[in-house]
Amino acid sequence: MENRRTFVKKMGWTAGALSLLGISPVLSWDSIVTRSKPIRIKGRVVSSGKGLSKIVVSDGVTVTSTDHNGHFDFWSIAQQPFVFLSIPSGYTLNQLSNGSASFFQPIDTSKEKNEFLFQLQKNEVSDDKHSLLLLADPQIQNEYEAGELLKTSTPDFIKTIKELNDPNTFGVGCGDLVYDRLHLFEDYNKAIKATEIPFFQVIGNHDMDLDSRSDEATTRTFNRLFGPSYYSFNRGEIHYVVLDDVFFTGVEREYIGYITENQLAWLEQDLQYIEAGRTVVVCTHIPIAGGVKNKSHLYELLAPYKVHILSGHTHRNYNTFEENCFEHVHGAVCGAWWSGPICSDGTPNGYGVYQMSGSDLSWYYKAVDKPKTHQFRFYKRGANPEFPNSCSINVWNWNPNWNICWYENGNRNAHVRNVKTTDPLSTELHLGKKLPERRTWVEPASTDHMFFFEPSDEVDEITIEVTDNFGNVYVETVNV
Repeated sequence: MENRRTFVKKMGWTAGALSLLGISPVLSWDSIVTRSKPIRIKGRVVSSGKGLSKIVVSDGVTVTSTDHNGHFDFWSIAQQPFVFLSIPSGYTLNQLSNGSASFFQPIDTSKEKNEFLFQLQKNEVSDDKHSLLLLADPQIQNEYEAGELLKTSTPDFIKTIKELNDPNTFGVGCGDLVYDRLHLFEDYNKAIKATEIPFFQVIGNHDMDLDSRSDEATTRTFNRLFGPSYYSFNRGEIHYVVLDDVFFTGVEREYIGYITENQLAWLEQDLQYIEAGRTVVVCTHIPIAGGVKNKSHLYELLAPYKVHILSGHTHRNYNTFEENCFEHVHGAVCGAWWSGPICSDGTPNGYGVYQMSGSDLSWYYKAVDKPKTHQFRFYKRGANPEFPNSCSINVWNWNPNWNICWYENGNRNAHVRNVKTTDPLSTELHLGKKLPERRTWVEPASTDHMFFFEPSDEVDEITIEVTDNFGNVYVETVNV
């Protein structure tokens, strides 16, 4: 699958990108990458005219905090484009004109000293409880796909936000926001703005400037539109970290999953302001457990914390546990690249919904155009040719803490077999040189969330009961 996704044509930086951000063109990429003199960074963080202490400020290399009057002062000695806040809990998330979160200001590299003022507004409602929409891989490549995002997916996002009814809801775009056509960031931004909630963005391998000769320059369009490609912020008792784990090798648009030393060194400083035992949520594009070569060093930094990692990239939905980290890999908003209603593993086109209370998280996967109770799909006997006498179900957000059972004539039966295989609907829609019509290179993907069982031959109807981590029970009565 990864090789198939690298065939796409390259697309250079869009000249009008800066205007989408709505800021003055003080950021010159050439001046950033060639400057050698340090720049003094001074400023203040205030709310209602009063300085805020202990607010973490960074340029992506140096991490410091404000003094008792809200002042910060340090030297930016590396080639860094921004100064940014780790937004503190209890304060409103401001938005840029494109709908994304505003937490940074560009460094004017023509000056030896820059001064900044960050103004924050206290939340009217405590954010100890807050909600998050996680959108992985919208990945729009043309007008049709942009239209599907705006006309089909976005109304579903909006409906979910209304049902959450949480004033502290925000979103994360978990990478591959577009599909190499960087001018389509404008359409992605339309979708984000329509939700009326602030979004934090993660860079994906299809969001990069593919005409670059090295990794350092691949984020320039993303930076101009959304700010830093790695940063942190806080909501309630939870510390959030966004990392760029896509490393461009400079060869034929190849990339690997890798976190640069700059990011690891920055994160090590950032976490010094977070007490051991706190909940930390890390957002990346490429899954850490399955795709990042130097993951052990990230795990080492995260060891003192209760960690959830939110990622995408694979267009499949699954959950993994490694070290002390629970990683949630999300199915794609675009499914199998806008070629039908499901991802290659049978997961519906959709997104993650998270609700936080204190330091605890609960979550579910929301299929587009389906109720939130749509958490599995049933297949009759023989739907999978490997098991001609078995019924099966695909429970796409399953992890070992879920329970699955079925009822035959009122009798409960918990004997189900977890088998790594393909989803029958994915096989039907995706297997063959001419399927699916829009993306003939898509293939069914093997998954670890298929389950098989055998009702009695004389039974025509059974009831399936699936229970998630949080005691939510999903029930469906089906003909076998």
